[in-house]
Amino acid sequence: MNRTILAGALALCTLSIAHAADERIAVFTKNQTNPYFQVVRMGADSAAKQMGATTTHYIPTKPDSIPEQLSLIDDVVIKKPSAIVFTPVDYKAMGAGVAKMNAAGIPVVNVTDRSENGKFVAFVGSSDYELGKVTGRYLLQTMGGKGNVVILEGVKGSLVSSDRVRGFQDALKEFPNVKVLASQPGNFQRLQALQVMENLMQTYPQIEGIMAANDSMASGAIEALEGANRKSLVIGINGTKEAIDAIKAGTLLATGDYNGYLQGCVSTMVAIRELRKLPVPKEVVFPATVVNKSNYLPLDVPLDSRACPKWEDVVKS
Repeated sequence: MNRTILAGALALCTLSIAHAADERIAVFTKNQTNPYFQVVRMGADSAAKQMGATTTHYIPTKPDSIPEQLSLIDDVVIKKPSAIVFTPVDYKAMGAGVAKMNAAGIPVVNVTDRSENGKFVAFVGSSDYELGKVTGRYLLQTMGGKGNVVILEGVKGSLVSSDRVRGFQDALKEFPNVKVLASQPGNFQRLQALQVMENLMQTYPQIEGIMAANDSMASGAIEALEGANRKSLVIGINGTKEAIDAIKAGTLLATGDYNGYLQGCVSTMVAIRELRKLPVPKEVVFPATVVNKSNYLPLDVPLDSRACPKWEDVVKS
């Protein structure tokens, strides 16, 4: 009897291992240039490794390229992975691509940028609006509620940029003695933000605060300030390593933590749990938090030494 039970248990274990080895997760991110998406990919890889699955990454070579991501989707639909973790390069334009994945019967988890169309197992992300609002408010409070600010927007028309800027603008409504000098796009890119800031500084001799819609643009703004030997308080969003390093160096006031590593972890966990017929929520939205010199230490660790948290520690039943 005991031998029979043992043999059955071993068979189930072998079946489970073989099943996990067959779980192939395709991970779509928007570009190769934004450090945030590198962190998302590392979180996805970590979760898959911990759960015995594998990941393959699909990244446009041209940043945020709609035609290229559509082409990558065509390739993935042919290869038919077990599940897909998907960040659309454009929340509206990628509807046709999501429809193809849905038609192929592949489970899709939407991560970071909420897609306007399509059928998804779940959405995993943070509120861009709340991050913009709480991080913007922190800057304005530190400025003493007065002075001049400029806003560095992301890609015009993108949901992430419009929501973060809307958060900045609502925070500004709380501080009537703060004047917005300009609001211009830096397209989420460091170099473009640097060039925009160089132009703005030539126009405006006094800028007390800079609201950047991501950390890469905040870094560009800091570089422009240093080149002109000027000082302003700068905030970014995403909680990337470059932001943490800048906070430690005293050049960046704060960053809104977009939880990129967690988003990569949890979205991949959701995909694998769905394949294993385990319960998953329809959405996981992480709270908006500001990272500054008082609380950056938990994020000041090498990415390759991080591990995904336990499911029950992140997703409450």
